[in-house]
Amino acid sequence: MVKENLIEVQARIEAACRRSGRDPKEVTLIAVSKTKPVSMIQEAIEAGKQEFGENKAQEMKEKYETLPGDLTWHFIGHLQTNKVKYVVGRAALIHSVDSLHLAEAIDRESAKKKVVSEVLVEVNVAQETSKFGIRPEDTEALLRQMSNLSHIHVCGLMTIAPYVEDPEQNRGIFCQLKKLSVDIAGKNIDNIDMSVLSMGMTGDYEVAVEEGATHVRVGTGIFGERNYSV
Repeated sequence: MVKENLIEVQARIEAACRRSGRDPKEVTLIAVSKTKPVSMIQEAIEAGKQEFGENKAQEMKEKYETLPGDLTWHFIGHLQTNKVKYVVGRAALIHSVDSLHLAEAIDRESAKKKVVSEVLVEVNVAQETSKFGIRPEDTEALLRQMSNLSHIHVCGLMTIAPYVEDPEQNRGIFCQLKKLSVDIAGKNIDNIDMSVLSMGMTGDYEVAVEEGATHVRVGTGIFGERNYSV
């Protein structure tokens, strides 16, 4: 079932690209494997998937060490500073930096491991109190502070849109994040790149692609409902 789901999601991404005049090669599908067993991830690997997303640091570390070394791991959950050591050097991209405090912790750990960590700044576009992320109007100031950190490289922005029945309700959220990324790119801040826009999940990734997403994070649409008891 995982293989069939992957094929369907990829086809929908390609259709959304056609509708918006984009090249499907511009969009990376991240299979969100959080709470899913290694056996299901192996099914996805056998179907050709290489990019996986996790939201718990220790779970990502365990899967990283268990599964083939040529996979690309994305850390997409809220990251506590005391868990940074599990993620740095394993995640190809950390999607959820939302404070200078966290950015500095990633920078220190990266220096210790002699790597440069690629990160995204998480923006709470909808300004939901239940979600992490910085306010849109505070994003540029944070990026200017982060630009001085030599062991991280900001690649773009990420947002988690509200859960809605109709994905069209989130179009404005994605449009705002795209506009913010274009505005920031125009400022030419050192060490700050706006090439990545991580937005869109199982319920709304097609709309996100139409609005410029470069990375979509799909879990349920590939692996089925999550097991919250894990």
